[in-house]
Amino acid sequence: MANTPVEYIQHHLQNLVFGSHPEKGWIIAHTPEEVKQMGFWSVNLDTLGWSIAMGVLFLWLFRKAALSASTKVPGFLQSLTEMCIEFVEGTVRDTFHGRNPLIAPLALTIFVWVFLMNSLKWVPVDIIPGLAHLFGAPYFKIVPTADPNGTFGLSLGVFVLILFYSIKIKGVGGFTKELAFTPFNHWALVPFNLFLEIIGLLAKPLSLALRLFGNMYAGEVVFILIALLPFWAQWVLNVPWAIFHILVIPLQAFIFMVLTIVYLSAAHEDHH
Repeated sequence: MANTPVEYIQHHLQNLVFGSHPEKGWIIAHTPEEVKQMGFWSVNLDTLGWSIAMGVLFLWLFRKAALSASTKVPGFLQSLTEMCIEFVEGTVRDTFHGRNPLIAPLALTIFVWVFLMNSLKWVPVDIIPGLAHLFGAPYFKIVPTADPNGTFGLSLGVFVLILFYSIKIKGVGGFTKELAFTPFNHWALVPFNLFLEIIGLLAKPLSLALRLFGNMYAGEVVFILIALLPFWAQWVLNVPWAIFHILVIPLQAFIFMVLTIVYLSAAHEDHH
């Protein structure tokens, strides 16, 4: 798979990319150079595949919990799902100040889905890429949230909802007026207000995506660097770092969920 530490790190941080190459047509990239030459219409197959797989796992687990729900002594899965639902409901109740029945299910979906994608970081870094290499895949990165394409996809979905509810609740005129006359309520400062508000609006999906990506990517790099150490040193460092991620992984899912709720709550506030 790799002959040097540099090649090893590059191999584990490179996505399995399928796309249009200017000379070879539609291919799966086998070298970093081919990846760089891919056109706009390219797909990170591993990020997309693992994102879908974790989404399906989420639906299957919660459906199974719902079908096996009992009023008697609940099982482990039922207790776990009820804890997640109650936790998310409490967070939405404390954070969201509008009225929208979609917000709680959306927050639950985001929290559990992002948590499951983050949790793939607990899989030892060599197992899945090694299996993929045996089946002919040159690269294979299993943590979707360690790929900026994955986190920006999530944040852009949230951004679309922010714009949708801002216009739905306030109207096109009200939303435009809010951008034009905040923070300074004077027509002469409209260009300045628009500049500030549009920058602030665009910063929301950018901060959502980069915060999640930065934390997951940094953790993945540390796991890869530990894997380069001698076997005895790997266990000394890998176990504490994995235990530390017991906090980091759900925390990043929680932060992404809370910021989504806060942004959508602001979109539901009609100041006019």
